[in-house]
Amino acid sequence: MTPRPWEADPTATMTRRLGRSPIELGNTDRASGCPDIWELDNGDIAVIGRDLTQAYARRLPPGSAIAEDERLVIIPRNTLTSAKADIPDA
Repeated sequence: MTPRPWEADPTATMTRRLGRSPIELGNTDRASGCPDIWELDNGDIAVIGRDLTQAYARRLPPGSAIAEDERLVIIPRNTLTSAKADIPDA
């Protein structure tokens, strides 16, 4: 198998929440999930959301693909917009 230009590091740890917590945003009842965005200690980003890979797999835009070991997740808009201030421009 040809190595990919980027691989996720399973040993990286979550170090900083980007944006406000799911509780603050009203996106959780603490029992059925907590959509969230985290920066890892290696600079990568972890996203917790609903797995809708199958729902979107056949209707991806041109140039997009989901590998066997990838999932397409959906998060609420307010989760991403609340993280904007924590995401550097470059």
